[in-house]
Amino acid sequence: MQGRKLLHGGDYNPEQWLDRPDILAQDIELMKKARVNTVTLGVFSWSVLEPEEGVFNLDWLADIIHNLYANGIRTILATPSAARPAWLAHKYPEVRRVRADRVRELYNRRQNYCYTSPLYRDKVRRIDQKLAQRFGSDPAVILWHISNEMGGDCHCELCQAEFRRWLQTRYGSLQALNKAWNARFWSHDYTDWEQIESPAPQGENAVQALALDWKRFVSDRHIDFLKFERDTVKEIAPNAKFTVNMMYRFDGIDYFKMEKEIDVASWDNYPTWHKPSETVEETALDTAMMHDLFYSMKDKPFLLMESSPSFTNWQPVSKQKKPGIAELAALQTVAHGADSVLYFQWRASRGAEEKLHGAVIGHDGREDARSFTETAQVGQELETLAEITAVKREKQAAIVHDWQNKWALEGSCGPRNAGMGYWDELKRHYNALAREGIAVEFVDQNADLTGYGLVVVPMLYLLTDAFAKKLCAFAQSGGTVIVTYWSGVVDESDLCRLGDTPYGLTELLGLRRTEIDGMYDGETRSCMPVAGCTLPAAQASILCEVAALDEENPAEPLSLYDEDYFAGHPAVAVHRYGKGRAYYLASRFDEAFYRAFYHDAAKEIGLSQAWPEALPEGVLAVRRGSFVFVQNCTEQPATVGNTVLERYRTAVWKGKDRIF
Repeated sequence: MQGRKLLHGGDYNPEQWLDRPDILAQDIELMKKARVNTVTLGVFSWSVLEPEEGVFNLDWLADIIHNLYANGIRTILATPSAARPAWLAHKYPEVRRVRADRVRELYNRRQNYCYTSPLYRDKVRRIDQKLAQRFGSDPAVILWHISNEMGGDCHCELCQAEFRRWLQTRYGSLQALNKAWNARFWSHDYTDWEQIESPAPQGENAVQALALDWKRFVSDRHIDFLKFERDTVKEIAPNAKFTVNMMYRFDGIDYFKMEKEIDVASWDNYPTWHKPSETVEETALDTAMMHDLFYSMKDKPFLLMESSPSFTNWQPVSKQKKPGIAELAALQTVAHGADSVLYFQWRASRGAEEKLHGAVIGHDGREDARSFTETAQVGQELETLAEITAVKREKQAAIVHDWQNKWALEGSCGPRNAGMGYWDELKRHYNALAREGIAVEFVDQNADLTGYGLVVVPMLYLLTDAFAKKLCAFAQSGGTVIVTYWSGVVDESDLCRLGDTPYGLTELLGLRRTEIDGMYDGETRSCMPVAGCTLPAAQASILCEVAALDEENPAEPLSLYDEDYFAGHPAVAVHRYGKGRAYYLASRFDEAFYRAFYHDAAKEIGLSQAWPEALPEGVLAVRRGSFVFVQNCTEQPATVGNTVLERYRTAVWKGKDRIF
């Protein structure tokens, strides 16, 4: 978007300072000192852009944009739909959402709009058109930012009617819907489309396929609203490019579906560093997993749209980043495929909810404050790394993460209602691969698996026919597949598969599921490797699946349960399939197991590590093209090759040459 330049800057809210030209002037000077080259404007500016219905004031925004541009700073321009002004919410109540309990919300906070309301869409269309007419071809604007952190649902009558239309399109007839939902259970057959309502605490909440379809519908409503805003701008500015800022482990939208409607993926990253419950390395790995997820959205560099230069004010404890963490976090972002490091926020607000949220410039306005000096240091390092922009990462391993599977898995009753720990399952596989320096991407069931050496399939409870065949074909042609417990259980309508399971994968795995036993929190079952296997003894938890080996073409057990009634059954097995192989993991194991398992698997498959030697504990390495980033996530100095890394420091090599 800006040639060979990593974007550096973030959310800027000059409308809060229009009465202080001295502060606006100081902002420009300090941005240049911090090597800021990009800001995001207009995210929550509607009440200033349209202070009264039909009265538009864009001159102040134009002045800000062009003054920034004259000083070498470009703009990501947001549409303001995430926060409607008070006049709009009070004059037109239908634009406010209705909760699941059927109570319409009062005017409040943000993201409180009905995405179906024709009236709200009309008001959004008008303000978006005004912005597009004014800035659609402005060279100062490099990207359009649609709304902000889209999420939540609306249960108003407009949305209920739209939901019924959505269902009619999906199923065609009530007969097909009743069959897909198994509605006859508890005498729930629907005889008229008008009988169908969204899930409610005082209403229907036991038809699990209804709940699953409601989540799909809400996701589609958000995506439709994004497309509506995007197309409104694009009608006037046909060359415009678009993004929407996505969020950490967000459950309400199928991001793999949403990403198809934007040009570049972006997300907002707010890890809680220095928690007593995890190490800095574990926090870094958790963040890295999200970076890799958002890189995977379009299989190309993404944007970090928001991050805190110091601390947040909305987490349970607003912990400051210790010296070095801001740099470590920023460079980790670039290492995992980002072309930006952007912050929320540039200057701290004086009042309201986020007045105590961290900012590059605090209330004291000082440039010798640590948040500013560390940001300026990051800015210098990003300039040094400018040529990394648009460099893609190597394809090595993929982990299947499918939003619709997660919705179905967590919406089901049993076999463990105390929490299935879906994300915990994903991160155990991810962390082990990342510690090996293996590049990881995430895919859903629509993905093309070409180019990967390894595909991990954790808890794919809802498995489609097409993806089951795709996994088999991948292994047949030489790939390695790892399938865990509780996979291949139901179809797209959350109907249990009939016959042997894991559905579509029994031939691939050389075994079948016979039963599954839920473990209480803290309860484990020991597993022991078979003779000659190098895997460690392990503790199985959460769910213990019991499998029977295929009689004609059985899998080879690598580890066996060592206690309980399923002692002697395979806890881990491998099966040759065509030119490739498939591993089966019957339970969730302790961290040491995954580290040993993936260390051996990566070698066997031939996946190359980012750093050729074993790294000290707590040091992570990531490769992006010819660049290798090595990061010390510990409190103590660490030696890597001939380099000593102080605590929380990063070293970067391009080929054999160290950059810093």
